[in-house]
Amino acid sequence: MRPLVVLGLVLVLAGVAQLMEGADGAGECGRTSADRMALRLAPCISAADDPQSTPTSSCCSAVHTIGQSPSCLCAVMLSGTARAAGIKPEVAITIPKRCNMADRPVGYKCGAYTLP
Repeated sequence: MRPLVVLGLVLVLAGVAQLMEGADGAGECGRTSADRMALRLAPCISAADDPQSTPTSSCCSAVHTIGQSPSCLCAVMLSGTARAAGIKPEVAITIPKRCNMADRPVGYKCGAYTLP
């Protein structure tokens, strides 16, 4: 039940965030805001909450896709949407490693966190 409530909250917040931002400029995730991109990480809710859990294949697929741009992945993990969903950045930052992403940007600084 909790993941559905969190996902609903994330969808509402992302909609509000999209309305508040301009559509002209490109950010870390191109023309898609980090808050909207964070919706793609919905399958990662439990993996971002529990550092001992194994991420699902759909989570790893989303992280791999977003992780093609380390700055986008960082922006998504630190986004207002992720924060509102209760995502712990210190746990979320470990998901690429737990997904065994060989091409993850090891050592990339993401705010106060460093990708392992």
